[in-house]
Amino acid sequence: MNKPGYRTELKHIITEMDAQLIRNRVKPIMQRDSHCGSDGKYFIRSLYFDTPEDKALHEKIDGVSIRDKFRIRLYNYDSSLIRLEKKSKVNGSALKTSVILSKEQTEAIIEGKYDFLVTMQIPICQEFYLKLCLEKLQPKVIVDYDREAYICPWGNVRVTIDTDLRTSIGSCHLFDFQSINTQSMRSGFCILEIKYDHFLPDFIRDLVQLNNCMATAVSKYVACRIITE
Repeated sequence: MNKPGYRTELKHIITEMDAQLIRNRVKPIMQRDSHCGSDGKYFIRSLYFDTPEDKALHEKIDGVSIRDKFRIRLYNYDSSLIRLEKKSKVNGSALKTSVILSKEQTEAIIEGKYDFLVTMQIPICQEFYLKLCLEKLQPKVIVDYDREAYICPWGNVRVTIDTDLRTSIGSCHLFDFQSINTQSMRSGFCILEIKYDHFLPDFIRDLVQLNNCMATAVSKYVACRIITE
């Protein structure tokens, strides 16, 4: 059983044909996420932070079972809702904590002017401040993709299909939407994620079951970092 607040995460790299099969299965059963637009998707952009020695990158590649990483995220090119997020992983379970930042606060952090964080009296902000000071966290890579998401209240299940994974070249500025970007995943493939609290209902497990599909340690952060190195 997961620790309080932690969720199980299963990730698979699947083909676009498999993705269409899963769409056809879940649409009649699961509710579409409210963030989705008229095309059934929404855009996610994340700016990931890491140490000068790339601690988070190497911990993921090496399979370290307990690890953290920080990112700043926005949706649908909208700078009115920006989140600072800490993603903690313990084996196959994940805990995400977040706080809303203004565009001005976000720009200040990117520019290295982050002293205001320590005065916010919010644990995630104070921890991020300490990491910025002591571990010299710095912006490392932009990760962009399009997501379609389906939810189910039983088990608090969330099924997402992420397509068009890409990263900016030569820019780590969250609000630079004109920078050149490049694909970070082979054409014809996408990422399936299944997240749940304490149990995954059997009927949903059956809906997302694919032949010869194994859970994998795929990481959007790692995929985009490898492309930009």
